[in-house]
Amino acid sequence: VVTLSLLMYPVLRSLALQLHSAITGSYVSGTHSIAFINCLNEQIAKDIARAIMDKKLAAYVNILPKSSALYFWKGELEESTEILLIVKTRTSKIGELSNYVRSIHPFEIPEIISLPIDQGNPLYLKWIEENVPRD
Repeated sequence: VVTLSLLMYPVLRSLALQLHSAITGSYVSGTHSIAFINCLNEQIAKDIARAIMDKKLAAYVNILPKSSALYFWKGELEESTEILLIVKTRTSKIGELSNYVRSIHPFEIPEIISLPIDQGNPLYLKWIEENVPRD
């Protein structure tokens, strides 16, 4: 019973948050997230951004210009330039977004990191909600 309760917790929490938001009309912290995805070049970034949007996994994707990166890869210090995607979506879509990006990304281990949105412009957050379908 405890195991089943723990497995159901994310589902129950999600439903409770949706109910709270619907009743109060207020934003519930963490309902939406920003994901960061690194890409090798601008064409790959555009292709991945478009694929994310075509699947309706995000409401908005920024494609930031080249930045320098230093990182360890297979024990060696590497330096490269990368393009960064900033993806605005529902928190409930992060798992699906991550799985999908990993399936189409050329990197062996692509950077896909998300952070919950604590607060923001209520109209913008509602717009994200309207443009990313529920699960």
